[in-house]
Amino acid sequence: MTAASHPWILTAHQPPDRFYAGGERIAAFRGAGPVRPHTPEDWVASVTTVFGHERLGLSTLPDSTLLADVVRADPDGWLGADHVARYGDDPAVLVKLLDAGQRLPVHVHPDVAFAQHHLGLGHGKTEAWIFLEPAPVWLGFMRDVSRDEVRSWVSGQDVDAMLSAMHRLQLAAGDAVLVPAGTPHAIGQGALIVELQEPTDLSVLMEWKDFAIDGERDGHLGLGFDVALEALDRRGRDLIEVASWRESSAEDDGALLPGAGDFFRAERLRGDASGDAGYSVLVVERGVGALVPGQGQAIPLQRGMTILTPHAAGDLTLVDHGELEVLRCRPPAA
Repeated sequence: MTAASHPWILTAHQPPDRFYAGGERIAAFRGAGPVRPHTPEDWVASVTTVFGHERLGLSTLPDSTLLADVVRADPDGWLGADHVARYGDDPAVLVKLLDAGQRLPVHVHPDVAFAQHHLGLGHGKTEAWIFLEPAPVWLGFMRDVSRDEVRSWVSGQDVDAMLSAMHRLQLAAGDAVLVPAGTPHAIGQGALIVELQEPTDLSVLMEWKDFAIDGERDGHLGLGFDVALEALDRRGRDLIEVASWRESSAEDDGALLPGAGDFFRAERLRGDASGDAGYSVLVVERGVGALVPGQGQAIPLQRGMTILTPHAAGDLTLVDHGELEVLRCRPPAA
C-alpha cells in the first residue's frame, strides 16, 4: 500500500507568530486545544511555504513525512495523470481555515502575470472564501482611485480613507465569495472561513498600523511599494459587480464558485453523496457520517475534521449519520 492509496486525516497545522490575532475559532471548530496566540490560519495539506521561508508552512502527514515529498515521489497516484500532464507535481491549490481574531489589514494579492514578471513564480493569489461564521468584509473600490492617492494612503497609513473607499459587505454563514487577484480587501473580525487560493503566500500590505508587523520593511514582497502597489486594481467597481462575486449558497448542494474554475473548485456535499476520484481536501462543516473511499478503510466523520484524498484512493462515498455537510476543495480541472 502506498501513501496515495487511501485518504489521510489531517490535524491542525497552524504556522506560529502571524501578525494578526486568531486561533480560538479554529480550536473550537476542530474540537482541539490549547489555543496558541497569533495562530489564525490552519494550512491544510500545504505544499506551499510561508513567504520568505524554506520550510515553514509545509504540511506533514500523520506518519511525519512531508506531503510535498510524497506527492513529488508519486504524482500520478496523488494527483492523477491528467493533472500531472498539465501541472506537473504541483497540486495547484492551497486550502486554509482562517480565524479573524481581529479585522485583517487592507491588502492585495498579485495576479499570475505580476508574480511571473516580478517574482518568477507560476501562480499569483486569486482566492475565495467560504464562510462558516458571519462577518463583514471590505472588498474592492467603489470608485477609481489614482496611483498618487493610494500611495498617500499607504505612506500616511490613512486607514479610514482606505476603508471608506471600499465596498463593505455583511456575509452570512454559508456564503462563498471569489476574490480576484488585484482586488483590495480586508476580512472583518469574527470570521471563520475555509479559504481556497492559488498556492502562494503573496500579500502586499496597504495597512499595517497597530498590527505586529513592520509594513514598511515587510509589506511589499521585497519589491518596494512603488512596484508592489502596481499589483493593485485601482478601478472602481459598482455594487452589482462586487455582489456577483458572492454566492449565497448555505442551503444549496453542489458546485460553488462557478467563476473560479481556472484557479480551484469547491462543492458542498450534503447528506448521502458521492464524488469522483481526485486530489481534494474535505472539510466537515457539520454533522456526523462516514467517508467510504474506493480504496482504503471507511473513516468516521464529524464536524471540524479535514481529510486529504489522493486520486488513487478512488471514488468517494459519503454516508450521512446526521446532518452531514462537507466542503470538497479541489485543484482546477485538468
